[in-house]
Amino acid sequence: MKRKRALVTGSAGFIGSTLSERLLREGYEVYGIDAFVHNYDRRLKEQNLQGLLTNPQFHFWERDLRCLDFDELLSRVDVVFHQAALPGVRTSWGAQFQEYVDHNILVTQALLEAAKHSHVQKIVCASSSSVYGGMSGPTDETVTPQPVSPYGVTKLAAEQLGQLYANVFGVPVVSLRYFTVFGPRQRPDMAFHKFIKNVLSGEPIDIYGDGEQSRDFTFIDDAVTANLLAATSPVAGEVFNIGGVSQLTVNEVIALLETHTGKTALLRRLPEQPGDPRHTFADISKARQQLGYDPQFDIEKGIWLQIQQVRSLYNL
Repeated sequence: MKRKRALVTGSAGFIGSTLSERLLREGYEVYGIDAFVHNYDRRLKEQNLQGLLTNPQFHFWERDLRCLDFDELLSRVDVVFHQAALPGVRTSWGAQFQEYVDHNILVTQALLEAAKHSHVQKIVCASSSSVYGGMSGPTDETVTPQPVSPYGVTKLAAEQLGQLYANVFGVPVVSLRYFTVFGPRQRPDMAFHKFIKNVLSGEPIDIYGDGEQSRDFTFIDDAVTANLLAATSPVAGEVFNIGGVSQLTVNEVIALLETHTGKTALLRRLPEQPGDPRHTFADISKARQQLGYDPQFDIEKGIWLQIQQVRSLYNL
């Protein structure tokens, strides 16, 4: 049988590198591309790639997607996993917003435009629960998005471009709304990574507000599985919530970290941040029914695995 070929944008990142490894194990030939944008230390992204670069079925290019010839690249592959984006709610305000527009909206539009004339069988785009804004309970895809940050606005625009190109040109695109993905390789600016590092090193943890804000947490392996399910499903022009099996407050997360590290967290209370939703809570019924998505990892196992990776990363 002919080996299937996949393009993974953002392949040096947290989800992109983990997804690339899974695709190789599943028998894909993988084309990885990453611009090494400045959102965090390049060395961490290079570490994410180390195991991939030794595999002869993985081909990597360092390229700025804003200047890429997608037509030539799409001619090589059967499926695209578009993970590349400029992330971060708090940094998307002000003058930096132009970068978010460039990386999150214009790159996605260029990819979709090229896909109109390609033989790509499916494009799976990474979106975010940030499109919803605040949530008071389980939230499904019928809820009208109301992002509360410029970042969320750009992710919603990218989703809507995908639906537009699917409806008008038949581009086979699906968007996955991730709910706080965590686990080994998580970005250093994300809460779990920062909390674990600071607990282990005895540094204070910044808690914005009262710590009773809650998140629906998704372990990295479940998020990767969702991508593979979406890539092989017949659906197109749809968005899906991708959540996990645990919903906790920040205070509950801190308590779990103390239990699994055997250390007491030093807390520094700060005002709430603009653009941070109070709660996120995924109703994943649609993904269960249409994709067969069934998350498996609970929060405690996932936290333990991430603690081990952070210990190793910083020799703590």
